[in-house]
Amino acid sequence: MTSPTVEQVQAALSRVNDPEIRRPITEIGMVGGVDIAPSGSVTVNILLTISGCPMRQTLTDDVSAAVRTVAGVTDVHVDFGVMNDEQRSALQATLRGGQAAREIPFAQPGSLTKVFAIASGKGGVGKSSVTVNLAVSMARQGLKVGIVDADIYGHSVPAMLGIADSRPTQVEELIMPVPTDDGPSVISIGMLKPRRDQVVAWRGPMLDRALVQMLSDVFWGDLDVLLLDLPPGTGDVAISLGQHLPNAEVIVVTTPQEAAAEVAERAGTMASMMHQRVVGVIENMSYLACPHCAENGGPEHRIDVFGSGGGARVAQTLSQRFGYPVKVLGEVPLDISLREGGDAGRPIVVTDPQAPAARALDDIASGLVGRGRNLVGMQLGLTPAGKF
Repeated sequence: MTSPTVEQVQAALSRVNDPEIRRPITEIGMVGGVDIAPSGSVTVNILLTISGCPMRQTLTDDVSAAVRTVAGVTDVHVDFGVMNDEQRSALQATLRGGQAAREIPFAQPGSLTKVFAIASGKGGVGKSSVTVNLAVSMARQGLKVGIVDADIYGHSVPAMLGIADSRPTQVEELIMPVPTDDGPSVISIGMLKPRRDQVVAWRGPMLDRALVQMLSDVFWGDLDVLLLDLPPGTGDVAISLGQHLPNAEVIVVTTPQEAAAEVAERAGTMASMMHQRVVGVIENMSYLACPHCAENGGPEHRIDVFGSGGGARVAQTLSQRFGYPVKVLGEVPLDISLREGGDAGRPIVVTDPQAPAARALDDIASGLVGRGRNLVGMQLGLTPAGKF
C-alpha cells in the first residue's frame, strides 16, 4: 500500500473551509502541522483562534472527511491548539487582504471625543441598563453621544432604547448610526443581522472585525462622548478594544455581593493589562428602598438584597493593584421603573427622572462629563527642541 504524503494531505485540507470565516483552513494559517505514521494513520493539528471554539466538532468532521479521501490513509486524528498573538495578527492581515487596518477616528491623537468602555466581570449586573441611561443622561445635558453595542452575543442596547427593529442606512461605504428620540446615536451588531432572532456565534477574528467596523465604518460625526457596552468577562472584545482604543477609559459595573465583586476585579485588571485607565466602579442594584417606609412617610430604610460593600471592595482592590485611586462613581438602587423602562425601550432618566435610580445615574453621568481628558495611550505630538 502506498503511504500518503504530507503534500497530498495538505491538498485535501485546502478543500476544508473554516465554517465561520468561510476560507480554506490552509490559506488562513489554521493548519498547525500534519503527522503521518508508517501505518497510514494521519494526525492533523488545527490552530483555533480561541480555545472555546463553538465550531470544534464541525472542523473535526470536515477535516476527517477530507483527509480520508487521500489514498493510503487508514485513520485520521484531529487535535487542536490555540493561535499565539503573532499568528492571530497574521490571520487578521490575511482577512484584510493586505490592506492597511481601517482608521478609527477616536484613536487618533487629535480626537476630542471622550471614550468610556462599560465593563463587568459577569453578566446580569445591569451593565447595559447603566450604559443606556448614562448615555441618555449625557445627551440630555446637551452633549452629542454615541453608543457602540459591543456586547456581540447579548446585544440588548437597541431594545432598551426602543429601536430594536431599526436598521442603519448605508451611504456608499459609510454606515449611519441609528438616531434615538432620547438623543444618543447607536450602532449594534443586532442591527446588522438579517433577522433579530438570528444567533451570533463568532470567534476572535470575526469579533475583532465587527468591533473595527462599528468604530471605523460608521459615520459618527463629531461626538462629545462615545460609550461602548462591552461583553461581560475578559474575552476577545476586551482585548481588541485595548488594541484599537488604548485611550478608552473603563468603568466597571458590579453588584454588592462578593461573587460579583470578585469577578468585577478581573474586568478591571484586564483593562489595566491593556494599558487603559479604570475611571471607577458603579455599584448597581445597590439596595432596595423599603416601600413600606416610603408609604408611611418614615425615614428611608435600605434593604440590602444582594449584600453590601461590593463596589467599595472592588474600588479598593483595584486602587491597591494599580497604584492610583479608583473611586466608586455611584450606587444605583434597585428600582422597578428601571427594569420597566428597559423592557419598554424608555430609559428611567427620561420616564422618571426623580426616581432614586435616575438621580444616581444622572449624578454619575455629570461626574464623568466633568472629568478632564485621559492622556493614557495618546500621542502628545511633542518634539524635543534639543539640549539646553
